[in-house]
Order: sequence, then structure tokens, then C-alpha cells
Amino acid sequence: MSFVKYFRRDSLLQLAGKRLISRSYMLQTFRTLIIETAPPESVKLNRLSGSDSGIVEVNLDRPVAKNAINKEMLKGLQNTFESIQQDSSARVVMITSLVPGVFCSGADLKERRTMSPSEVHTYVNSLRYMFSFIEALSIPTIAAIEGVALGGGLEMALSCDLRICGENAVFGLPETGLAVIPGAGGTQRLSRLVGRSVSKELIFTGRKIDAWEAAKKGLVNFCVTAGEAHKKAMEVAQQINEKGPMAIKMAKKAIDEGIETNMASGLELEEMCYQKLLNTQDRLEGLAAFAEKRKPLYTGN
Repeated sequence: MSFVKYFRRDSLLQLAGKRLISRSYMLQTFRTLIIETAPPESVKLNRLSGSDSGIVEVNLDRPVAKNAINKEMLKGLQNTFESIQQDSSARVVMITSLVPGVFCSGADLKERRTMSPSEVHTYVNSLRYMFSFIEALSIPTIAAIEGVALGGGLEMALSCDLRICGENAVFGLPETGLAVIPGAGGTQRLSRLVGRSVSKELIFTGRKIDAWEAAKKGLVNFCVTAGEAHKKAMEVAQQINEKGPMAIKMAKKAIDEGIETNMASGLELEEMCYQKLLNTQDRLEGLAAFAEKRKPLYTGN
């Protein structure tokens, strides 16, 4: 983080002009000012340990704007998911919110008003890339949704493999009400998930739907009691985490890539993914654990 915008140059010079003030004191004062004035991180990464080692939480935490995604938060998402991609120990990702009553309210429209058309274009392209990056992760992703998931917030959830919501959740793509369209994957991922006709109705009208209607339409995998979405998502993550890591990756690859092609090509892809697992240590461990009636200890090899 650059300190220039957070530390006044005249304050530093004033300190330097006092010969009685030591260099260590100046540095300590500088560090204190950095801590006090630097904006809090709006995206927090939490790697679980113990029996839950391999589960990674991405926590959204921008309460002043209901987790609206501004440029800073978008950069935080990019850095966080790049770190996860490079982490060979990560097996499943949960996206959650630390802000009560909201998952993500979408793009930061207050910031948007200050942007030129070219800046908006760059921002939306970056957001679309970010959600495609999440979708393309080789490991499963789960969105745990409480409260509102609107616009870009819903688009982020759509980029995940699974969606679990509390019954207080509200979903919608209201962009047409602002004379634009969902631009970060909403028109494509929603229609692939719930069908063309339902997707058109929701996007054309900008209508918000509650958790139970979302579950009925297949938008979410589970709808649970309000406040229990994180708990349910953790249960699902734990179930996934117990399975063979390479098998999970190959299953995701076979499903995601196979659904975009015809049946014959999809079956060939399935065969290729299966074949990659035949000579793994985990496959032998699974067979041994079954024969010995014990829980397998998978390593991802």
C-alpha cells in the first residue's frame, strides 16, 4: 500500500525538523498514522485449520456501503482469489458476508457516478473478468447468502458452483431500471442456471425474488432458516473436503466443460478426466480404506 496519500508530507517534515525526535520515534509515528488512516480491508481471507484444513473463507466486509463493490473492493477480490488459485492446499472456497442482512448489494453506484464512460467500461470488464476467474477455479466454490444479493452481488453468487441462502435472502438483477444490462455475466449465467424464459422475465422487469422463489426456480441449492446459511455452507464444504481432491477437480472439469458441448464430446471428456485419476495414490487409498472399513486420508496425489 502506498503511504503517500495517507501521510501528510508537511507532518513528516515538521517531525524531521525537531532534532530531539529520534528516527525510531518518527518511524513508529509513521506506522501509527498508517494504521489509523488506512481504510479497512473490505475482503478478508480466512484459511481454516484442523479437521477443516483445506476450507477457505472469503469474507466480504464493507458495512458502510452494504458490501457494494467499489474499485478498492474489486482489487481485494482479485488479490484474494489469485492467492487461493496459487494455494495447493485449498480444496473448497466459501464466499460469505460479515455484514448482517446483506450478501452484496452490487456495484458501488455512488462511485459509478464519478466515472467517465470509458472508466465504467474498464470497471465492468474487470468485474466480469473477476467473476469468470472465480468460476474457472479448479476447486468448488460456495456462496453463503444472507440478505440482499443484487446486481453484481447476484452475479458473483452465480459465478459460484453452489449457492446456499437464508430464508431472508433477496435476489435480483435491477440493471435495466438504470438503463443498462447486467454486464458481469448475469445475462449468461442466470439463463444457463434457470432457463431462458425465467432469466428474461427477471432481467426485463428487474423484479426481486425472495429465497423460496429462488429455491423453486433452481437459483439456489439450499434455502435454510435465516442466519443458518453459513452453517449449512460449512456442512457442505466439510462433506466436499472429505472427498478425494483430484476427483473433485476432475468432476468439476467434466461437468463445466462437458455441459458446453454435445453428449458424445462430453462423454469423451468424462473418460479423459476419469483416466487421469487411475494412477493416483488417492484412488488406491480410497480402495484400501473401503476394504479396511476406515475413513480415507486423501492427500491430493
